[in-house]
Amino acid sequence: MFLTISTTGNERYPATDLGFLLHKHPDRAFSAGLSYGTAHVFYPEADDERCTAALLLEVDAVALVRRGKGKGRGGAPDAALAQYVNDRPYAASSLLAVALSAVFSSAMRGACHARPELPDRPRPLRIEVPALPARGGPGLVRALFEPLGWTVTADPVALDAGFPEWGDSRYVRLTLAADTLTVAEALRHLYVLLPVLDDAKHYWVSSDEVDKLLRAGEGWLPGHPEQQLITSRYLSRRWSLTRQARERLELVRLAEADDSDVEEIDNAVAAETETEEKPAPLAVRRRDAITAALRACGAARVLDLGCGQGQLVRELLEDPAFTEIVGVDVSMRALAIASRRLGLDRMGERQASRVKLLQGSLVYTDHRLKGYDAAVLSEVIEHLDLPRLPALEYAVFGAARPRTVLVTTPNVEYNVRWESLPAGHVRHGDHRFEWTREEFRSWARQLAERHGYDVEFTPVGPDDPEVGPPTQMAVFQAATAQETKAA
Repeated sequence: MFLTISTTGNERYPATDLGFLLHKHPDRAFSAGLSYGTAHVFYPEADDERCTAALLLEVDAVALVRRGKGKGRGGAPDAALAQYVNDRPYAASSLLAVALSAVFSSAMRGACHARPELPDRPRPLRIEVPALPARGGPGLVRALFEPLGWTVTADPVALDAGFPEWGDSRYVRLTLAADTLTVAEALRHLYVLLPVLDDAKHYWVSSDEVDKLLRAGEGWLPGHPEQQLITSRYLSRRWSLTRQARERLELVRLAEADDSDVEEIDNAVAAETETEEKPAPLAVRRRDAITAALRACGAARVLDLGCGQGQLVRELLEDPAFTEIVGVDVSMRALAIASRRLGLDRMGERQASRVKLLQGSLVYTDHRLKGYDAAVLSEVIEHLDLPRLPALEYAVFGAARPRTVLVTTPNVEYNVRWESLPAGHVRHGDHRFEWTREEFRSWARQLAERHGYDVEFTPVGPDDPEVGPPTQMAVFQAATAQETKAA
């Protein structure tokens, strides 16, 4: 198997910077032993104007058979001969994807300690794969790579050049070109999509493959138009794993919703409700209302569920009354941004001991969330499909069961007051629903009754006499009798 990555450069950013990004020196060949063969990295060309890194994977077919995974869907052989007569040593597949991860692991993470300014900088890239199995043909190759910013050339390989009437094989010669992507993004695209196009893996697919898929797909897979096909094929069509991956990807869409869009709406609300003195943006009012409610209930240990980029966590840290603040989000990218915003790496030991950021899904029970005074779900529920709400309800109110839960969500009735919001549109493109005051209160009362809570409602923002406030908040308090019984 063979793959090349090429880039061009200039005086300021020479092409040989590729060596820093890949952590492989252009003047030296590199080899690494794998369980099924040997991976070699070398540079056919390397100067300031153009640099090419090549990955050559020598597959030991006998070792692969001894490991129990020959040729076939999900690693199972199609027939006895298929273990020995197959395309595994020659055509790009999950073998090459695993080799990419093994020899370019730091590059895939976007880490470069020697030149930390390089990984986040897009650069001209050209990737060539001479033999790529493509179950779905060139059309599927384009459908997978073009939405990611690649210019795709996928030339079909004839079954036999001497017999053109036989038609094309399932293989293509692939060339990808892009000017707007980083090396880390390119490697993560290849890591996921090479085995997807081959539609077979050389190893048993277990539950940890979901985590691998979400890590490599972070930032691009949640919004990919072929997300369903990608998750299904990558997970060897294992239905339970595919469903789990898609549910977690839906939550990632929530976590990675563009905060700038939300702030723009909030600022528009503030501008349109301006009186003599310019009011605070709605996002600020919402955080103030949440903080006041947490103080009123005497909470010291607080969960921010769906914390996003950490705005509320940062505000709670300013009040010493909150002795422990835990931000939970499904997106590692959002948590990384939150960590930078909070300055966790520069924070004093005493202050740092008060805050923790955890990766986790809110539709699964999590023992780490038990025993807290309060939990906040701020602008979270409207990003979930309605059939997924019961899972979140049980995970928070049934399993974690904090003493107080605060839930905020938009009031759809207030939308008519915003000239900037077209009629019939929700406030954010990722909102799956927006409730009226009566719909929200009906849901909250039923939820409180099921799980032994009392609930009260508080307006957030200007409370219009006709359509109510822009944001509605429910304050759930665990009923004393239920708490005594649980104790």
